[in-house]
Amino acid sequence: MRYRILILPTALVVALGVWLLIPRGERGSARWTQADSSTDAEKQPAIATQPSPETENTVETQEATPDSSSQNPAVIATPKPAALAAIAELPEGPEIAPGLQPVTVLENMRTAFHQYSQRFGGNPVGVNREITAALNGGNPRQVVFLNAEDGLVVNGRGELVDNWGTPFFFHQLSRTDIEIRSAGPDRKMWNSDDLVLK
Repeated sequence: MRYRILILPTALVVALGVWLLIPRGERGSARWTQADSSTDAEKQPAIATQPSPETENTVETQEATPDSSSQNPAVIATPKPAALAAIAELPEGPEIAPGLQPVTVLENMRTAFHQYSQRFGGNPVGVNREITAALNGGNPRQVVFLNAEDGLVVNGRGELVDNWGTPFFFHQLSRTDIEIRSAGPDRKMWNSDDLVLK
């Protein structure tokens, strides 16, 4: 029984020793020698050169040298595309924050919270200013989740504000759920025109 246990390690050591003793050229190495380069020069793939302005639509090739990594296929240059016609007048882009519906802004904010929660295992905590800082890059990985294009606007005090400029109120329901409250058009919290998203 003791001898069976020693057979496998001994065989591995012998195989490793034989492998190390055989010269690299016989093991199929991709190393070049002078004799190989002279006899196999015709077998080397061609490498494309950059086209000059005069020969823009043509491709020239040159023979590969043994020192280059010539096992790659030939590279073919394509002609430059035709220039596009100039646009006389640019179309109008979408309006930023003021043109977005308040409900859309709340949905975009919920998306930002969801992305933060997915990345960090829970929502940021604190008052509006602390939550805004965390969503705006003040997190362990410095990821920014707020985009002005989504209507997520920060006021001068560092608070997220709604379409009417009133800071949002955030109420944590759980580690990953949050209630977002906008004061609405009258800019007063806790009355009938408030917009609430859970």
